[in-house]
Amino acid sequence: MSALVWTAVVSLAAWLWLLLGQGFFWRTDVRLPPRREPEPWPSVCVVVPARDEAAVLPVSLPSLLAQDYPGRAEVFLVDDGSTDGTGRLARELADRHGGLPLTVGSPGEPPAGWTGKLWAVRHGIGLARARAPEYLLLTDADIAHAPDSLRRLVAAARTGGFDVVSQMARLRVESGWERLVVPAFVYFFAQLYPFRRVGRDGSRTAAAAGGCVLLRAEAAERARIPDAVRQAVIDDVALARAVKAVGGRVWLGLAEGVDSVRPYPRPADLWRMVSRCAYAQLRHSPVLLAGTVAGLALVYLVPPVAVAAGLAAGNTPAVAAGAAAWLVMTGTYVPMLRYYRQPLWLAPLLPFTAFLYLLMTVDSAVQHYRGRGAAWKGRTYTRPGAVPDEG
Repeated sequence: MSALVWTAVVSLAAWLWLLLGQGFFWRTDVRLPPRREPEPWPSVCVVVPARDEAAVLPVSLPSLLAQDYPGRAEVFLVDDGSTDGTGRLARELADRHGGLPLTVGSPGEPPAGWTGKLWAVRHGIGLARARAPEYLLLTDADIAHAPDSLRRLVAAARTGGFDVVSQMARLRVESGWERLVVPAFVYFFAQLYPFRRVGRDGSRTAAAAGGCVLLRAEAAERARIPDAVRQAVIDDVALARAVKAVGGRVWLGLAEGVDSVRPYPRPADLWRMVSRCAYAQLRHSPVLLAGTVAGLALVYLVPPVAVAAGLAAGNTPAVAAGAAAWLVMTGTYVPMLRYYRQPLWLAPLLPFTAFLYLLMTVDSAVQHYRGRGAAWKGRTYTRPGAVPDEG
Protein backbone atom coordinates (compact mmCIF):
# COMPACT_ATOMS: atom_id res chain seq x y z
CA MET A 1 0.00 0.00 0.00
CA SER A 2 1.09 3.59 -0.62
CA ALA A 3 2.10 6.00 2.14
CA LEU A 4 -1.18 7.85 1.61
CA VAL A 5 -3.22 4.70 2.22
CA TRP A 6 -1.19 3.76 5.29
CA THR A 7 -1.61 7.24 6.77
CA ALA A 8 -5.36 7.18 6.12
CA VAL A 9 -5.65 3.74 7.72
CA VAL A 10 -3.76 4.93 10.82
CA SER A 11 -6.10 7.93 11.03
CA LEU A 12 -9.11 5.62 10.78
CA ALA A 13 -7.69 3.39 13.52
CA ALA A 14 -7.19 6.45 15.71
CA TRP A 15 -10.82 7.44 15.20
CA LEU A 16 -12.08 3.97 16.02
CA TRP A 17 -10.11 4.11 19.25
CA LEU A 18 -11.44 7.60 20.06
CA LEU A 19 -14.96 6.40 19.34
CA LEU A 20 -14.80 3.45 21.73
CA GLY A 21 -11.79 3.88 23.99
CA GLN A 22 -11.69 7.52 25.10
CA GLY A 23 -14.44 7.46 27.68
CA PHE A 24 -17.22 8.02 25.13
CA PHE A 25 -16.16 11.68 25.22
CA TRP A 26 -18.45 12.52 22.31
CA ARG A 27 -21.66 11.76 24.20
CA THR A 28 -23.46 14.74 25.71
CA ASP A 29 -25.61 12.96 28.27
CA VAL A 30 -23.32 13.62 31.25
CA ARG A 31 -25.56 16.04 33.17
CA LEU A 32 -26.05 16.63 36.88
CA PRO A 33 -26.21 13.21 38.59
CA PRO A 34 -29.28 11.94 40.49
CA ARG A 35 -29.92 14.04 43.58
CA ARG A 36 -32.26 14.53 46.48
CA GLU A 37 -32.79 17.67 48.49
CA PRO A 38 -30.79 17.73 51.71
CA GLU A 39 -32.27 18.52 55.09
CA PRO A 40 -31.09 20.91 56.35
CA TRP A 41 -29.62 22.87 53.44
CA PRO A 42 -25.92 23.73 53.94
CA SER A 43 -24.63 27.30 53.81
CA VAL A 44 -22.97 28.50 50.60
CA CYS A 45 -20.81 31.49 49.69
CA VAL A 46 -20.59 32.49 46.03
CA VAL A 47 -17.23 33.96 44.94
CA VAL A 48 -17.13 35.96 41.69
CA PRO A 49 -13.77 37.32 40.46
CA ALA A 50 -14.51 40.28 38.19
CA ARG A 51 -12.13 42.45 36.21
CA ASP A 52 -13.68 44.97 33.81
CA GLU A 53 -16.97 43.08 33.57
CA ALA A 54 -19.46 45.97 33.45
CA ALA A 55 -20.70 44.86 30.03
CA VAL A 56 -21.93 41.46 31.24
CA LEU A 57 -22.81 42.06 34.90
CA PRO A 58 -26.33 43.43 34.22
CA VAL A 59 -27.25 39.98 32.87
CA SER A 60 -25.17 37.66 35.04
CA LEU A 61 -25.17 39.19 38.53
CA PRO A 62 -28.97 39.51 38.95
CA SER A 63 -29.26 35.79 38.15
CA LEU A 64 -26.98 35.00 41.11
CA LEU A 65 -28.75 37.36 43.45
CA ALA A 66 -32.09 35.78 42.49
CA GLN A 67 -31.10 32.22 43.41
CA ASP A 68 -33.97 30.27 44.94
CA TYR A 69 -31.87 28.62 47.61
CA PRO A 70 -33.52 27.37 50.84
CA GLY A 71 -30.37 27.64 52.94
CA ARG A 72 -28.08 30.54 53.83
CA ALA A 73 -26.26 31.95 50.81
CA GLU A 74 -24.26 35.09 50.13
CA VAL A 75 -22.43 36.54 47.13
CA PHE A 76 -18.89 37.97 47.25
CA LEU A 77 -17.87 39.83 44.11
CA VAL A 78 -14.15 40.67 43.99
CA ASP A 79 -13.45 43.75 41.87
CA ASP A 80 -9.98 42.94 40.60
CA GLY A 81 -8.62 46.35 39.65
CA SER A 82 -11.38 47.18 37.18
CA THR A 83 -11.33 50.46 35.28
CA ASP A 84 -14.93 50.33 34.02
CA GLY A 85 -16.82 50.72 37.30
CA THR A 86 -17.45 47.00 37.83
CA GLY A 87 -17.64 47.28 41.62
CA ARG A 88 -19.91 50.32 41.60
CA LEU A 89 -22.22 48.70 39.06
CA ALA A 90 -22.41 45.51 41.15
CA ARG A 91 -23.60 47.51 44.17
CA GLU A 92 -26.17 49.35 42.05
CA LEU A 93 -27.51 46.07 40.68
CA ALA A 94 -27.81 44.62 44.18
CA ASP A 95 -29.70 47.71 45.37
CA ARG A 96 -31.99 47.52 42.34
CA HIS A 97 -32.70 43.78 42.27
CA GLY A 98 -32.33 42.71 45.90
CA GLY A 99 -32.05 39.00 46.59
CA LEU A 100 -29.01 37.36 48.17
CA PRO A 101 -26.70 39.64 50.19
CA LEU A 102 -23.80 41.04 48.15
CA THR A 103 -20.36 42.06 49.38
CA VAL A 104 -17.95 43.78 46.98
CA GLY A 105 -14.27 43.50 47.81
CA SER A 106 -10.98 44.51 46.20
CA PRO A 107 -7.76 42.56 46.70
CA GLY A 108 -5.18 44.96 45.29
CA GLU A 109 -2.59 43.92 42.74
CA PRO A 110 -1.45 40.28 42.84
CA PRO A 111 2.01 39.56 44.19
CA ALA A 112 4.63 37.66 42.21
CA GLY A 113 3.71 34.03 41.73
CA TRP A 114 -0.05 34.61 41.54
CA THR A 115 -2.34 34.97 38.54
CA GLY A 116 -4.69 37.90 38.91
CA LYS A 117 -7.83 35.78 38.82
CA LEU A 118 -6.65 33.38 41.52
CA TRP A 119 -5.50 36.26 43.71
CA ALA A 120 -9.04 37.63 43.42
CA VAL A 121 -10.48 34.18 44.23
CA ARG A 122 -8.22 33.97 47.29
CA HIS A 123 -9.51 37.32 48.51
CA GLY A 124 -13.11 36.23 47.96
CA ILE A 125 -12.60 32.95 49.82
CA GLY A 126 -10.99 34.90 52.65
CA LEU A 127 -14.07 37.12 52.93
CA ALA A 128 -16.34 34.08 52.78
CA ARG A 129 -14.42 32.20 55.46
CA ALA A 130 -15.86 34.49 58.14
CA ARG A 131 -19.30 33.00 57.33
CA ALA A 132 -17.99 29.43 57.77
CA PRO A 133 -19.79 28.09 54.69
CA GLU A 134 -19.96 24.38 53.92
CA TYR A 135 -19.67 25.03 50.19
CA LEU A 136 -18.11 27.64 47.92
CA LEU A 137 -19.48 28.35 44.46
CA LEU A 138 -16.72 29.74 42.25
CA THR A 139 -18.32 31.27 39.18
CA ASP A 140 -17.15 33.73 36.55
CA ALA A 141 -18.67 37.17 36.12
CA ASP A 142 -20.03 36.32 32.66
CA ILE A 143 -22.05 33.30 33.83
CA ALA A 144 -25.84 33.54 34.16
CA HIS A 145 -27.51 30.95 36.39
CA ALA A 146 -31.07 29.65 36.28
CA PRO A 147 -32.98 30.39 39.53
CA ASP A 148 -32.54 26.82 40.81
CA SER A 149 -28.90 26.43 39.71
CA LEU A 150 -27.33 26.66 43.16
CA ARG A 151 -30.03 24.45 44.66
CA ARG A 152 -29.39 21.69 42.12
CA LEU A 153 -25.60 21.91 42.42
CA VAL A 154 -25.68 21.55 46.21
CA ALA A 155 -28.21 18.70 46.07
CA ALA A 156 -25.99 16.85 43.55
CA ALA A 157 -22.88 17.36 45.68
CA ARG A 158 -24.54 16.21 48.90
CA THR A 159 -26.31 13.24 47.34
CA GLY A 160 -23.25 11.98 45.46
CA GLY A 161 -20.70 12.81 48.15
CA PHE A 162 -18.70 14.98 45.73
CA ASP A 163 -16.13 17.55 46.84
CA VAL A 164 -16.34 19.30 43.47
CA VAL A 165 -19.36 19.54 41.21
CA SER A 166 -18.61 21.53 38.07
CA GLN A 167 -20.70 22.29 35.00
CA MET A 168 -19.31 23.31 31.63
CA ALA A 169 -21.36 26.45 30.99
CA ARG A 170 -23.18 26.61 27.69
CA LEU A 171 -21.18 29.22 25.77
CA ARG A 172 -22.87 31.79 23.57
CA VAL A 173 -23.36 30.65 19.97
CA GLU A 174 -24.97 33.33 17.81
CA SER A 175 -22.53 34.65 15.21
CA GLY A 176 -21.26 32.55 12.31
CA TRP A 177 -17.78 32.28 13.79
CA GLU A 178 -19.18 31.29 17.18
CA ARG A 179 -21.14 28.49 15.48
CA LEU A 180 -17.97 27.27 13.79
CA VAL A 181 -15.59 27.46 16.77
CA VAL A 182 -17.47 27.32 20.10
CA PRO A 183 -19.08 23.84 19.99
CA ALA A 184 -15.72 22.47 18.85
CA PHE A 185 -14.05 24.10 21.87
CA VAL A 186 -16.22 22.06 24.24
CA TYR A 187 -15.86 18.95 22.04
CA PHE A 188 -12.04 19.15 22.17
CA PHE A 189 -12.10 19.78 25.93
CA ALA A 190 -14.23 16.69 26.45
CA GLN A 191 -11.85 14.71 24.25
CA LEU A 192 -8.93 15.71 26.48
CA TYR A 193 -10.87 15.22 29.73
CA PRO A 194 -13.70 12.71 29.17
CA PHE A 195 -16.41 13.67 31.63
CA ARG A 196 -17.21 10.07 32.55
CA ARG A 197 -13.61 9.47 33.61
CA VAL A 198 -13.49 12.66 35.67
CA GLY A 199 -16.38 11.45 37.82
CA ARG A 200 -15.22 7.85 38.12
CA ASP A 201 -13.75 6.82 41.48
CA GLY A 202 -10.14 5.74 41.08
CA SER A 203 -9.68 7.55 37.76
CA ARG A 204 -6.66 9.83 37.45
CA THR A 205 -8.47 12.11 35.01
CA ALA A 206 -9.27 15.40 36.75
CA ALA A 207 -10.86 18.52 35.33
CA ALA A 208 -13.41 21.21 36.09
CA ALA A 209 -14.96 24.10 34.17
CA GLY A 210 -14.03 27.37 35.79
CA GLY A 211 -17.29 29.14 35.07
CA CYS A 212 -19.21 26.98 37.55
CA VAL A 213 -17.40 25.08 40.32
CA LEU A 214 -19.14 24.11 43.55
CA LEU A 215 -16.37 23.27 46.00
CA ARG A 216 -16.74 21.84 49.50
CA ALA A 217 -15.00 24.24 51.85
CA GLU A 218 -13.33 21.47 53.86
CA ALA A 219 -11.88 20.00 50.65
CA ALA A 220 -10.63 23.46 49.63
CA GLU A 221 -8.72 23.75 52.89
CA ARG A 222 -7.34 20.22 52.60
CA ALA A 223 -6.17 20.83 49.02
CA ARG A 224 -4.92 24.35 49.86
CA ILE A 225 -7.15 26.02 47.27
CA PRO A 226 -6.33 28.45 45.78
CA ASP A 227 -2.75 28.71 47.13
CA ALA A 228 -1.75 25.32 45.70
CA VAL A 229 -2.72 26.42 42.17
CA ARG A 230 -1.79 30.11 42.44
CA GLN A 231 0.37 30.07 39.28
CA ALA A 232 -2.07 28.11 37.12
CA VAL A 233 -3.36 29.87 34.02
CA ILE A 234 -5.78 26.97 33.43
CA ASP A 235 -6.97 27.17 37.01
CA ASP A 236 -10.07 24.99 36.74
CA VAL A 237 -8.18 21.85 35.71
CA ALA A 238 -5.47 22.58 38.28
CA LEU A 239 -8.10 22.94 41.02
CA ALA A 240 -9.67 19.58 40.18
CA ARG A 241 -6.27 17.89 40.17
CA ALA A 242 -5.41 19.37 43.55
CA VAL A 243 -8.68 18.14 45.07
CA LYS A 244 -8.27 14.66 43.60
CA ALA A 245 -4.68 14.54 44.83
CA VAL A 246 -5.90 14.70 48.45
CA GLY A 247 -8.55 12.03 47.91
CA GLY A 248 -11.45 14.30 46.94
CA ARG A 249 -14.23 13.26 44.57
CA VAL A 250 -14.81 15.36 41.45
CA TRP A 251 -17.74 15.46 39.03
CA LEU A 252 -17.86 17.36 35.71
CA GLY A 253 -20.63 17.53 33.15
CA LEU A 254 -22.43 19.71 30.64
CA ALA A 255 -24.53 22.56 31.93
CA GLU A 256 -28.22 22.77 32.62
CA GLY A 257 -29.26 26.35 33.33
CA VAL A 258 -25.70 27.73 33.42
CA ASP A 259 -24.90 29.96 30.44
CA SER A 260 -22.06 32.25 29.46
CA VAL A 261 -23.29 35.63 28.22
CA ARG A 262 -19.92 36.79 26.96
CA PRO A 263 -20.02 37.42 23.19
CA TYR A 264 -17.26 36.47 20.76
CA PRO A 265 -18.56 38.25 17.64
CA ARG A 266 -15.25 38.51 15.73
CA PRO A 267 -12.74 35.84 14.72
CA ALA A 268 -10.06 37.74 16.66
CA ASP A 269 -12.08 37.40 19.89
CA LEU A 270 -12.32 33.63 19.50
CA TRP A 271 -8.66 33.42 18.50
CA ARG A 272 -7.62 35.17 21.72
CA MET A 273 -9.93 32.96 23.81
CA VAL A 274 -8.12 29.83 22.62
CA SER A 275 -4.56 31.02 22.04
CA ARG A 276 -4.19 32.81 25.38
CA CYS A 277 -3.87 29.50 27.26
CA ALA A 278 -3.32 26.79 24.63
CA TYR A 279 0.45 26.59 25.14
CA ALA A 280 0.01 26.66 28.92
CA GLN A 281 -2.17 23.56 28.49
CA LEU A 282 0.92 21.93 26.92
CA ARG A 283 3.03 22.99 29.92
CA HIS A 284 5.10 25.23 27.62
CA SER A 285 6.77 22.13 26.18
CA PRO A 286 8.07 22.21 22.58
CA VAL A 287 7.91 18.41 22.54
CA LEU A 288 4.23 18.39 23.54
CA LEU A 289 3.57 21.15 21.02
CA ALA A 290 5.12 19.10 18.21
CA GLY A 291 3.17 16.03 19.27
CA THR A 292 -0.08 18.00 19.45
CA VAL A 293 0.40 19.48 15.98
CA ALA A 294 1.23 16.06 14.55
CA GLY A 295 -1.72 14.47 16.34
CA LEU A 296 -4.20 17.12 15.15
CA ALA A 297 -2.93 16.72 11.60
CA LEU A 298 -3.16 12.93 11.66
CA VAL A 299 -6.57 12.73 13.30
CA TYR A 300 -8.40 15.70 11.79
CA LEU A 301 -6.62 16.75 8.61
CA VAL A 302 -5.57 13.44 7.07
CA PRO A 303 -9.12 12.15 6.38
CA PRO A 304 -10.21 14.98 4.02
CA VAL A 305 -6.73 15.17 2.48
CA ALA A 306 -6.79 11.41 1.81
CA VAL A 307 -10.21 11.69 0.17
CA ALA A 308 -9.15 14.62 -2.05
CA ALA A 309 -5.75 13.17 -2.95
CA GLY A 310 -7.19 9.70 -3.46
CA LEU A 311 -9.86 11.00 -5.83
CA ALA A 312 -7.26 12.97 -7.77
CA ALA A 313 -4.94 9.94 -8.07
CA GLY A 314 -7.63 7.32 -8.54
CA ASN A 315 -6.50 5.66 -5.28
CA THR A 316 -9.66 3.89 -4.10
CA PRO A 317 -8.23 2.47 -0.84
CA ALA A 318 -7.09 5.95 0.22
CA VAL A 319 -10.52 7.38 -0.53
CA ALA A 320 -12.25 4.57 1.37
CA ALA A 321 -10.06 4.84 4.48
CA GLY A 322 -10.15 8.65 4.50
CA ALA A 323 -13.92 8.75 4.00
CA ALA A 324 -14.49 6.20 6.78
CA ALA A 325 -12.35 8.21 9.21
CA TRP A 326 -14.11 11.43 8.20
CA LEU A 327 -17.49 9.76 8.70
CA VAL A 328 -16.60 8.59 12.23
CA MET A 329 -15.27 12.07 13.05
CA THR A 330 -18.46 13.68 11.77
CA GLY A 331 -20.66 11.27 13.70
CA THR A 332 -18.89 11.98 16.99
CA TYR A 333 -19.39 15.72 16.54
CA VAL A 334 -23.13 15.55 15.87
CA PRO A 335 -24.18 15.19 19.56
CA MET A 336 -22.31 18.38 20.50
CA LEU A 337 -23.95 20.31 17.67
CA ARG A 338 -27.33 19.07 18.85
CA TYR A 339 -26.52 20.15 22.41
CA TYR A 340 -25.76 23.63 21.06
CA ARG A 341 -28.82 23.50 18.78
CA GLN A 342 -26.72 24.08 15.69
CA PRO A 343 -27.27 22.81 12.11
CA LEU A 344 -25.77 19.38 11.51
CA TRP A 345 -24.17 20.43 8.23
CA LEU A 346 -21.44 21.97 10.40
CA ALA A 347 -20.27 18.49 11.43
CA PRO A 348 -18.28 17.68 8.24
CA LEU A 349 -16.49 21.05 8.64
CA LEU A 350 -14.76 19.88 11.82
CA PRO A 351 -11.41 19.35 10.00
CA PHE A 352 -11.40 23.05 9.05
CA THR A 353 -12.17 24.06 12.63
CA ALA A 354 -9.45 21.72 13.90
CA PHE A 355 -6.99 23.39 11.51
CA LEU A 356 -7.92 26.75 13.05
CA TYR A 357 -7.25 25.32 16.51
CA LEU A 358 -3.90 23.99 15.30
CA LEU A 359 -2.97 27.50 14.15
CA MET A 360 -4.18 29.01 17.44
CA THR A 361 -2.05 26.55 19.41
CA VAL A 362 1.04 27.37 17.37
CA ASP A 363 0.32 31.09 17.76
CA SER A 364 0.02 30.60 21.53
CA ALA A 365 3.54 29.14 21.56
CA VAL A 366 4.86 31.95 19.34
CA GLN A 367 3.40 34.57 21.69
CA HIS A 368 4.94 32.78 24.65
CA TYR A 369 8.43 32.87 23.17
CA ARG A 370 7.99 36.48 22.17
CA GLY A 371 7.47 37.24 25.85
CA ARG A 372 3.77 38.01 25.59
CA GLY A 373 2.58 34.83 27.29
CA ALA A 374 -0.91 33.96 28.45
CA ALA A 375 -3.32 36.79 29.13
CA TRP A 376 -6.34 37.37 31.32
CA LYS A 377 -8.16 40.70 31.41
CA GLY A 378 -5.20 42.85 30.49
CA ARG A 379 -2.57 40.88 32.41
CA THR A 380 -0.01 38.69 30.73
CA TYR A 381 2.05 35.90 32.25
CA THR A 382 5.25 35.24 30.34
CA ARG A 383 6.31 32.23 32.42
CA PRO A 384 5.07 30.33 35.48
CA GLY A 385 5.48 32.52 38.53
CA ALA A 386 6.14 35.69 36.58
CA VAL A 387 4.90 39.02 37.84
CA PRO A 388 1.82 39.97 35.78
CA ASP A 389 2.42 42.73 33.26
CA GLU A 390 -0.35 45.27 32.87
CA GLY A 391 -1.41 45.70 29.27
